[in-house]
Amino acid sequence: MTKSTTEALLALRNVIDELLGENGCPWDKEQTPQTLCDYLLEETYELVDAIRSGSVIDVREEMGDVAFLILFISSLYEKEGFTLADSMQENAAKMIRRHPHVFGELDIQNVEEVWANWEKIKRTEKQSDAEDKPKGTFDSLPKGLPSLLKAYRLNSKAARVGFTWNSDADVEKQYHAEWKEFQDALASGDTEAITSEFGDVLFTLVELGRRKGIKANTALDGTNLKFLDRFEKMEALSHERGMTFSDLSFEEMDALWDEVKKQSS
Repeated sequence: MTKSTTEALLALRNVIDELLGENGCPWDKEQTPQTLCDYLLEETYELVDAIRSGSVIDVREEMGDVAFLILFISSLYEKEGFTLADSMQENAAKMIRRHPHVFGELDIQNVEEVWANWEKIKRTEKQSDAEDKPKGTFDSLPKGLPSLLKAYRLNSKAARVGFTWNSDADVEKQYHAEWKEFQDALASGDTEAITSEFGDVLFTLVELGRRKGIKANTALDGTNLKFLDRFEKMEALSHERGMTFSDLSFEEMDALWDEVKKQSS
């Protein structure tokens, strides 16, 4: 019989209690919230991979691994005076507070208004510990986000407070300007300038994609997977034909690439 979510969480928590108990696992008992951070990141990436692969079976497994680590970490923090239930209750209250158009009487017309109001509420929720003033726009942005995802979030948050170009055409114009500056830097041979200008090109392109409803990190991940799949098929095809892939010329590899591309299109 399928257990309820509450029963399943309790069963998983009981497993963790045994692992951390007197006769539990020596490795688990040595762990701290800090030592589990890398495992949480790894399992979260594995969950994302499973979701993007479309494999429901893998999603089910990886979601359990992430849930295990969340419960594990929360159990360790109970010594600090709070439980997972406290976190969940606080989150429920926060979501209700940040959705007055659902749980209150605020009239919201579109998604842009939802995000603008979200940021407004968020900025007034917490006061800085060091200074008695609202939190900054980017204070809650995790420092360890992957760069493409961070660029998307920076542009998104800036747009929510009104700091963005007026139109997509303006962003495209800025992109072409950044590309020209990158080309100038290449001509100069200044390595530092080249790197800086290339970063500006990417940052502007991320914003252009965002305005088109495209998340750069997701789009590039899809392209990476497509490239990997085609490359592996190229290697397999060369092996089937008795050729050593690494000995092939670029022209021969490119011919294999076109052949694989036609097969997958």
